[in-house]
Amino acid sequence: MLAGPPDGQGDRFPPAIPLSADSRDVLAYVDQPLAARKPVGYQRDFLDAYRPNATWYLPAPLRRQLHNMGQTAQAGAPAGTYSRAILNRLLTDLSWASSQLEGNTYSRLDTRALIEHGQVAQGKAATETQMILNHKTAIELLVESVGRQGGGGAAGFDRYTLMNLHAALSENLLPNPADEGRIRQHVVEIGKSVFRPLSVPQQLDDALAQLLAKASQIADPFEQAFFMLVHVPYLQPFADINKRTSRLIANLPLFRANLCPLIFVDVPEAAYSRAILGVYELTRMELLRDVFVWAYERSTQEYLAIKQDLAEPDPLRLAYRDVIKQTVQAVVMHPGEDAMARIAHALAGRVPEPDRAAVQAITVDELRRLHEGVLARYGLRPSEFAAWKAQAAAE
Repeated sequence: MLAGPPDGQGDRFPPAIPLSADSRDVLAYVDQPLAARKPVGYQRDFLDAYRPNATWYLPAPLRRQLHNMGQTAQAGAPAGTYSRAILNRLLTDLSWASSQLEGNTYSRLDTRALIEHGQVAQGKAATETQMILNHKTAIELLVESVGRQGGGGAAGFDRYTLMNLHAALSENLLPNPADEGRIRQHVVEIGKSVFRPLSVPQQLDDALAQLLAKASQIADPFEQAFFMLVHVPYLQPFADINKRTSRLIANLPLFRANLCPLIFVDVPEAAYSRAILGVYELTRMELLRDVFVWAYERSTQEYLAIKQDLAEPDPLRLAYRDVIKQTVQAVVMHPGEDAMARIAHALAGRVPEPDRAAVQAITVDELRRLHEGVLARYGLRPSEFAAWKAQAAAE
């Protein structure tokens, strides 16, 4: 759950984040002791009052500023091109930064070693390792689904995407596994807060349907992102892991528009938790908005070099990415068969003759570079990979 305003002097709101006068008012309120803050329940009017493309949490000048900051060279490319091109870097950065906001002590280097090589950091709790790996799976799920052609199965602001994203983030982390990817069936409390979320499942279900319907209608990707950062944690539709879910799904419109991602790098927990408290207890988003803008600027600075130097994606890898992934999966899942024969058979009916040799070479290269850290990309389990490696070693 949420850690509220700490008692220690060393955990003040960071002065590096510039605040408006309204944000300072919110901060002054949430920094009071619990006894001085008025208990409050979920205010349905907060969601009801929002009118997509008429109500704006982010004013027009601020949206223009965010668009200018977030532009990439892939702006006119198919949805998801940029996020796929930076996927390896994105997996580490977003998994690490989002997990840090939950108190995870993995370093950035530890996170990279875990994600890329399956190397578990020494001295870390199993829950920390699971949290990082869950982020990786959820990010891959989101990036993969954004790029699906024709809209069939493509990620959107719908129950399927939200529920499955939560299920990926919560795997093996909830006391009751049945709560993974499911509307909560019980009361939850927010630590160090006077906010009391909705408790009736039917009311939660109705509010979530309205939340997703409104999010789907918002035209501006940054307004969509911020709307989800505000309303998913405020509704608390899941037994836990609501904020993590909101941080990842907030990237969905940015991925689709080929904008820089929001990775939350360097965002102090002391700032984020207070900003969320302002939403919970006052239904005011000014403080969260200031944190959001500062965080996005930091994200774009982090990715500036990538924006400038990113090589164009290999057009063959892009055009035949699904065929390549499915062929890699088929080879690994049939370890006793001739790999080259299976590759040739798989490509024969799906890749035109002029491209076939090059796509075959790419597929072989993918197989050579296969390791535990990328198995989810190919829909493979560690046991399947281990069996395939053992068979190859025996031949």
